[in-house]
Amino acid sequence: MTSLTGKKLFPHKLLSVFMLGLWLLMNNTIAPGHWVLGAILAWAIPFFTQEFWPQSMVIAKPFKAVRFLLLVLWDIVIANVQVAFLIMGPRKKLQPAFMRIPLDLKQDFTITLLANTISLTPGTVSVDLQMEDGYLLVHGLDVKDIDTTIAEIKNRYEKPLKEIFECSNP
Repeated sequence: MTSLTGKKLFPHKLLSVFMLGLWLLMNNTIAPGHWVLGAILAWAIPFFTQEFWPQSMVIAKPFKAVRFLLLVLWDIVIANVQVAFLIMGPRKKLQPAFMRIPLDLKQDFTITLLANTISLTPGTVSVDLQMEDGYLLVHGLDVKDIDTTIAEIKNRYEKPLKEIFECSNP
């Protein structure tokens, strides 16, 4: 649905719903006036800023997206426990390492999701992205084998993202 100017009337529906909910939570009320003002803001902000938003990606496989989200949440919990043991456990020599992860993903959005997923998992952080060379530089707190860790990141995170967003192979 578009307006006379060619803009979509509701460019980011999910964002609008989220903004309305956030507005009501921040104001700690469900009074009708707050619903009206929140709804106006939740519509107006995405509508008037839609030219600044990048092209949105379409989730081609929503069930795989849910499974990926659960996997990431599980990995975050497990990594928190592992990092806690590394820090609070008996002193041992950590093996920190920088790893160059070759990227099969080409879209900015999916690369950003991959980098954020890696950084959200305790013990790893995305440090640099070299698009022209096609790799993501990642630091690991305790890396036993660099090649194994790279393969794990590619299989656990990059491969599902390619499937979820149906990214073509390079």
